[in-house]
Amino acid sequence: MWNWKITATSAALVILVGLAAISFGPINLSFAKILKSLLGIHGGLSGQDRTVLIDLRLPRALLAALVGAALASSGAVYQSVFRNPLADPYLLGAASGAGLGATIAITNTHGDIYRLLPVFSFVGGTLAVLTSFFISGKFFAEPQSLLLSGIAVGSFATAIQTYLQQRHSASLRPVYSWILGELTVANWQIVTWSSFYILMAIGILFLVSKQLDGLMLSDEEAFSLGINPNRLRVIAVAAATLATATAVSASGLIGFVGIVVPHLVRGITHRVTNRNLLTVALTGAAFLMLADLGARTLLSPAELPIGVITAFVGAPFFLIVLRRRRTVQS
Repeated sequence: MWNWKITATSAALVILVGLAAISFGPINLSFAKILKSLLGIHGGLSGQDRTVLIDLRLPRALLAALVGAALASSGAVYQSVFRNPLADPYLLGAASGAGLGATIAITNTHGDIYRLLPVFSFVGGTLAVLTSFFISGKFFAEPQSLLLSGIAVGSFATAIQTYLQQRHSASLRPVYSWILGELTVANWQIVTWSSFYILMAIGILFLVSKQLDGLMLSDEEAFSLGINPNRLRVIAVAAATLATATAVSASGLIGFVGIVVPHLVRGITHRVTNRNLLTVALTGAAFLMLADLGARTLLSPAELPIGVITAFVGAPFFLIVLRRRRTVQS
């Protein structure tokens, strides 16, 4: 059952964290003037402060929200499809494929790298997942075979990526910066195209969210409930992968969001996260905007890769979840 109070709280949290994200930084902006600027009321920001808000912080905060929502929603869906609470949005090789695509863009293009990088990484992530589907002949009978194919494809893509990095050592720094996740190149163009694919993918996941609980059962039980598990898996994995590939191509590799947020929402609501997918998406948006705020301010005026912040929070969280799962099983 949908709990509108928790969803409303998540939405309020997104707004509060979003205001903090666009207010604080090397240059602090007034809350009141920000609101006036956003609402078009006289007395808002002007000059350099307005430029910082409109051209830098606002698109960056929106991109962080989109990427956070995409990774969190995809994580919840992957955990249902593979019946594994530790499943991650990057399982099917999307991250490794996108990393290979980004490495090819950085090491072999001489024009506007950051214009081509999202395209290359999106194509690389998508091709890696499609290859995993192609290799996995037993996907419909056993979802775990797709997972294993994804691991193999991801390892192969990582090997090629490492080879390219060694051949082009001068490009190591931008490659590693992208691998650790970055939102420094956020602009309205990236926000526009990424929002189209991410919102479309999340919308599809919302439409099938009520049926996704059936994937936690055996296929025979799912059929008895009127659910076609094979078709539902394809739809769910395709939509989640589209969201993940788009998020990775726009921001680089940002880990642990797809594990931390679904478990956090599940712990608060005590419900299967598919029934609270909107809450998961909103919480993911707030989580990543908060992480990005920390990345920008903790070592100001220097900046940490956002992946470092999410790993700092997510790695201990992952170990706690793993330990609890082993305790329950024993």
